[in-house]
This record gives sequence, structure tokens and C-alpha cells, in this order.
Amino acid sequence: MKDPITFADVLSARKTIAGHVIHTPLRPSATLSDRIGSPVWLKCEQQQYTGSFKLRGAANAVLRLRDEEKAKGVVGVSTGNYGRALAFAARNAGVRSIICMSELVPQNKVDGIRALGAEVRIIGQSQDEAQREVDRLVEQDGMIMLPPFDHADVIAGQGTLGLEIVEALPDVDTLLVPLSGGGLLAGVALVAKSVNPMIRVVGITMERGCAMITSLQEGKPTSVKELPTLADSLGGGIGENNQYTFDMCGDLTDDFVLVNEAQIADGIRAAYHDDQQVVEGAGAVGIAALRAGLVDNPGRTVVLTTGCNIDMDLHKRIVGGEDVDLMAE
Repeated sequence: MKDPITFADVLSARKTIAGHVIHTPLRPSATLSDRIGSPVWLKCEQQQYTGSFKLRGAANAVLRLRDEEKAKGVVGVSTGNYGRALAFAARNAGVRSIICMSELVPQNKVDGIRALGAEVRIIGQSQDEAQREVDRLVEQDGMIMLPPFDHADVIAGQGTLGLEIVEALPDVDTLLVPLSGGGLLAGVALVAKSVNPMIRVVGITMERGCAMITSLQEGKPTSVKELPTLADSLGGGIGENNQYTFDMCGDLTDDFVLVNEAQIADGIRAAYHDDQQVVEGAGAVGIAALRAGLVDNPGRTVVLTTGCNIDMDLHKRIVGGEDVDLMAE
């Protein structure tokens, strides 16, 4: 039985990663506020080093390793943003890193990880297949696995994002949090509910293959077919032996919302035209849900815009108004 992750762990993580991450802006969105009739802010985590929130958890996990663990090198599976974060954190700590990904990861994300000095291995058509290469490297080469979400130090690191929000806006009513494996949702929800149990935490994800929602519906970790999607960073499973995020997301989340590909494209487009922000599909799902009217009575709302690592040719097509209903097919 794993020890539970606590609010104190998140406070400790903030001290650990201080100076290694950016305290990102909390930006009012006049257009979204007018649209829903309540104040809305964007927590602009796409402005983080490496372009996503993932650096918080990766940095905390790497910095907490013992020297003998660092000497063995780190390995992890990724849909792109975590790989970039782990490569960045490992490089800064002088640690070797290998990132394993499926063929579904966009090339711009693969290139970005390699540019940070990590070795990249492309394995199969799913995150679960890539995970098998991670397991082999741990067993045969003795490398240290740092998973992208289901790890105490990673979750505590992601929770620091929640700390920044509730300290800046203690009277926030609703947090809209992108959901994939649940590391971000678990960490942010832990902080929110510890500070004020009345804060509503909503997990937002895409219709095309959300493993966490399917797993919660089934009552156990469940695999789903991974499909191409504009929210590619939200793909992947939650792990058959999930230790933390399955229970934490189930216990701490008030609602879950699914958005389709057209709505995700609309969120990307709105972030750019209305708020002058370049946001990738996974980071735009909260905006998409608000614009589609999928969150009832949200009140004072913070939307976590969590990444900007989108292929810029794709971004240009979307913000130019191209019909993208079939873009992910």
C-alpha cells in the first residue's frame, strides 16, 4: 500500500522546484467572462519552460533522486510534453535520459525532446507499447523510471500549479483541468480540496479515447484504443497497476466533461484570436468546454491552459478557420 500524497508534499515540492520553474501568469479573459457572465481567468502554464505544466512534476521527481539513482539515468514514457519536461529537468541535473513514445506522437514534439539531449525511442502505436520498452530498460539496464503521472513526486510537483491559483484567487469557484493520466488533476484537486472543499474541480478531456473516464466508469484501470486527436497530449492509458491517480481523480473530482474535435479546434482558435495565446489542443479543452456551454454555473472560473507545443502549420490552419472535423482521422 502506497503512502497517500498530502498537501504537505505539495508544499515541499514547491520548495524543491523553486528557481527551476516559472510562476506562470493568471490572465483575465474578457471574452470568456462576457460569454459565461462570470469572471474567467486563464492560468497560462503554456508559458512554462518547455511549454507545458509537465516540468513541475518532472523537476520535482528528478531533483529528489539520490545521487546513486541519478548515476543510473532516467527513463519515461510520454505523449510528448512530459518527455520534453523530463529531458529538460534531466539535462539541467546532469542526468542521462531516454524517452519512449508511440508513433502517434507529433514529430514536432519528438524533435523538441531530441533537441534537449534525450535519447528518443519510438515504439508501437500506443503509450502502453512504449511503456514496455521503459520496463525493459529498467529491468535490463537498471535505469530509474519516472512515469508521467502516476508517481508521488510527479503529482506533488503538478500540485504546485494549484497552489499558485488558490493563493492568487482564494475565492475561485471552479477549476477546469485537462485530464489524461490524471497527475495534474490529482495534484490540483488535492490542493483545492485541502484549501476549500467547496471549490469545484472539473476534469476536461477529449471524446476520442479517454482512459481515465473509462476506467472510473468500469471501476478499475482499463485500456482504451488510442486514436489520433487534436488533444494528442491527453492520449494514453493510466496503467494497469495504477497506484495514485485512479483513486485520487475518482475521490477528488466533482465533474468530468468530454469535448469533441471541432470544439477543441474552436478552443485553440479562441485562445489565439480572443486572448492572444498559442495553446495546443490538450491545453485548450477547458476553453472549449466553456465556449460549448458544457460547464453548468461555473461562477468565478480558472481555466488551466496547460501547453503550447502544437505544430505551427497545424495551428495556422486551425486559427485560419479551416474545417478540422476530420483533421484527426
